[in-house]
This record gives sequence, structure tokens and C-alpha cells, in this order.
Amino acid sequence: MKWILVILAAAGLLFGAVNGTMDAVAQSVLSESSKTISLVLTLAGGMCLWSGLLQIAKDSGLTDLIARLLHPMISLVFRGVALTARARELICINMTANLLGLGNAATPAGVAAMKELADRNHPECASDGMILLTVLNTASIQLIPTTVAMLRLRHGAQNPFDILPAVLIVSFSSAAIVVCLVRLCNRIRTKIRERKERAA
Repeated sequence: MKWILVILAAAGLLFGAVNGTMDAVAQSVLSESSKTISLVLTLAGGMCLWSGLLQIAKDSGLTDLIARLLHPMISLVFRGVALTARARELICINMTANLLGLGNAATPAGVAAMKELADRNHPECASDGMILLTVLNTASIQLIPTTVAMLRLRHGAQNPFDILPAVLIVSFSSAAIVVCLVRLCNRIRTKIRERKERAA
């Protein structure tokens, strides 16, 4: 990702120099930098609020209740993956934050769940459970797109949640597709491994 950002920045400077618009490029850099700080502060407030609410839910035992409710779905999605109670709880918190569209507020639980899965399975490489959790976070099923709604509200949207139907369709579809792809890739990898073992 860092190389992509470097290439984009270098391309902008190159085209600005070629077109003779370096003044506009410099002005954009300065003005957008201040806007970035303002945007970060706006999002930080919402993230602090929801992260605090998630911690309260955890301390009050609400996440345990949600974990029990999500247990059938988690067991189905992570079928064949050895999950400890701690890993299941962390995955539940992570999925809950994603369902609420909290963005980076889901990251701490996701990282902790990854460590738990790594300790439980194969620490030297990504296990099936780790890969599945990664793609689910990337797809990020969102029932309430909180972060996107905050951005839309900041930029003058009259009804920031009017994109909800589209978000639901896209997020559920992408999650279903990536889960199927992971299952398919795991089967292909298993068959290749079995053929190599038979050949040996």
C-alpha cells in the first residue's frame, strides 16, 4: 500500500510539472492537508464513542450474549476451524463492530483474534481461520454504515443513511462470495497436497 501511495504522489508531481500546474499542485497539497486533519478529528470522535460503548458492552456481559446469539453463524462460517472461547468472543466483538459500520473500532478485536488463531493453529503461516477472518473484515458486512454516514453528513448529505439498501446488498454479497472463494481455495489446496503426498 505504501508503494501505491508513493507512486500516486510521484505521478501527481510529474503530471503537474509536465502540464505546468505545479502551483495548483502545491496549493492542493496545503489545502487538503488541513482538511485531512479536520476529517481525522471528526472521525476520531465517533470512533472514541463507539469504542467506549463496545468496552462497556464487554464489561457488562452484553458481548457474551451477542456471542451466544452469533454462535451458530460463527460455527457455520468457521466450520473446521478450532476456536477457543476467547477467540470466539474476539471474533464476535469484531463482527459486531463491523456490523455497526464502526471501521477502525473493529481493529483491536480483530488483531487480538488473529493472535489467538495464530497461537491456536500454525504460528508460522496464516491458517484457514486467519484467512477467513481477514476476508470477512475486508468484505465487512454492515447493517449500519456509521462511518460512511458520518462522512456523508459532514459533506452535506440531507439523509446520510439513504445508502443503507445498497450497502446491505453489496456487503452481504461480497461476504458470501469471499467465503465461498476461501472454501474453494482450501479444497483446491487440500487436493494438491493429497496428490503430492500420494506421489511421494
